[in-house]
Amino acid sequence: MTETLPSVYGGEILHVYLDSGETRAEEIDPEMARKFLGGNGFAAKLVNDHVPDNADPLAPENLAVLAVGPMTGTRFQSTSRGIAGFVSPMTDGFFDSTFGGSFPYAQKTTGFDAIALHGRADEPVYVTVTEDGATLEPAGELAGLDTYETCETIREREGIGYDTHVLAAGPAGENQVRYACLLHDGERREGVAGRGGSGAVFGSKNVKAVAVQEGSFDPEPENSEALFELANGRTAPLMAETEMLQDYGTSGLVNPVNEMGKLGRRNIQTEQSDPEDAEAVSGERFADEFVTEHTTCTACPVACGKHVSFEEEHDGELDSVEEAKIPEFESLYATATMQEVYDIKRVMKANDLCDRLGLDTISYGVTVAFARECAENGLLSAADSPHLEFGDEDGLVELVKQVAHRDGFGDALAEGSFRLADSLAEDIEAGEREADVGDPEAFLYGAKGLEFAAHSARGLKGMSIGYATGTRGGSHHDTRPTLQYDGEHEETTEGTAEFAARSQHFTALGDSLTQCRFVQEGGWGKRVNDRFRDAVNAATGWELSTDEVEQLGERVYTIERHINVSRGVASREADSLPKRVMEEPIPDGPAEGMHCPPEELEAMLEEYYEFRGWNDDGSVSAATMERLGLEALAE
Repeated sequence: MTETLPSVYGGEILHVYLDSGETRAEEIDPEMARKFLGGNGFAAKLVNDHVPDNADPLAPENLAVLAVGPMTGTRFQSTSRGIAGFVSPMTDGFFDSTFGGSFPYAQKTTGFDAIALHGRADEPVYVTVTEDGATLEPAGELAGLDTYETCETIREREGIGYDTHVLAAGPAGENQVRYACLLHDGERREGVAGRGGSGAVFGSKNVKAVAVQEGSFDPEPENSEALFELANGRTAPLMAETEMLQDYGTSGLVNPVNEMGKLGRRNIQTEQSDPEDAEAVSGERFADEFVTEHTTCTACPVACGKHVSFEEEHDGELDSVEEAKIPEFESLYATATMQEVYDIKRVMKANDLCDRLGLDTISYGVTVAFARECAENGLLSAADSPHLEFGDEDGLVELVKQVAHRDGFGDALAEGSFRLADSLAEDIEAGEREADVGDPEAFLYGAKGLEFAAHSARGLKGMSIGYATGTRGGSHHDTRPTLQYDGEHEETTEGTAEFAARSQHFTALGDSLTQCRFVQEGGWGKRVNDRFRDAVNAATGWELSTDEVEQLGERVYTIERHINVSRGVASREADSLPKRVMEEPIPDGPAEGMHCPPEELEAMLEEYYEFRGWNDDGSVSAATMERLGLEALAE
């Protein structure tokens, strides 16, 4: 282990105690940096050290961590990425949600590699962070403001415009909607910590926002020239590999994934929309008719962000979306194809409202789709809500407002699909709903309490085992689908368990560096390789092998698993998939017949646990903890 902290680190963790207003700067132990790298790794370590195993995610004992990595602010491309780390109100396990824009870069300049919010403020506050520390500012007047309004109001109050970088919760966060998100309205692009309920955790702490003002810290790589040459040499491949993102953003995936027959439709009853329907909500259509400008995170050449606008008369009233964030591919799956809503303007409106009110578009959309299938099967009715028919585009927009404010049936939807299913099952058992119309569990699409992202759990074998074992549950940022779409990993179970595990190492490494996933995959490689080794060594002065760099990711993933096992939410039993994925093959289209039957999942789990050196019950073995230098955590 190195004895000094590399100068790419700011060197301190800022602890903010919301109940007292006190702050404390903790020097980063060089050994902590060497073991956990930064970003995702720092967030997991802090949650492990400070959050009791039995703490409720919405209790003051939970921690909200904002962390950046050693590469943030260096020549390593696209590293203005931040990590929001916490125990999730959706999964009850450790969760890290990434976001971009300018906030992460600004945080790095303060010298605080992590900001940890402890406890709960007595009154609504926002937290202002400078290189000198943090102060709590009254936020009563911000109550009820949307995310963009909050960012703008705080910028005006602080008086230095966009040099104050704000990450804010919306009304959904204030109302502790379990999948409430955080949004950062940067000068060049928004950043959204979308999944897992970070906004709800802020709301539970009475924190409306965190506002960072730039400081003077400038990271100094150990070998700046070598890092520059490495990054410069990857620019041309990066730009070639990301042409679709430059043109369309992630919305460019709608048509190709639909053509594969692996894009969920009508709450995953099937996985292919008619080509003209997919085209109606495609990246190509956005580019032709609605994109007004390309937007980008700090120091990123790809500019995968887009702004979209429209104005029309709808139901006798003028309706518009002005310079809104373009719906991402995941959002189009959740709010368009899963709903059978192909009115692109209603989809834009629903997504813009999610961003403004502070809702994860994926969990929102998949939860609504679940409720609509429940209604289709008689488990819910118009008495519960008049907006539960597939194809109801106006209902899709209206339900966003109801969920964010927990109005009417929106209060039930605000709990997510898994808790809604449990509530319906309880009603059936109590005789309050008919018992012969269907099993709500049959219509769920997610894992460990989190709704699945767009990448098919039936049609992509790596995602089957990846979702089942993911520390975040239904997230596509543990195991990645990219190599499967590219045809570089065959759709077979052979070798897929190891593929999923090593992909999880890759993502944990990237989120600890911290680097944008698209740039990580497009410019540097879709697996841990020698280029990552050379970049890490050039930045830090360490002399790591490629295997040791991958082990950084493995160690981070393992501490996440350890937290979740300790909390009772990760086990062999919990490493599972929903009924539809295991028992209902894709009914038609190019991927017809694909699914992951129980025996197939069981076989992959056996291989996965063996590869990782875990126990048969899914817990991390003592030998693996010792191999990774984590044995002290198991005591």
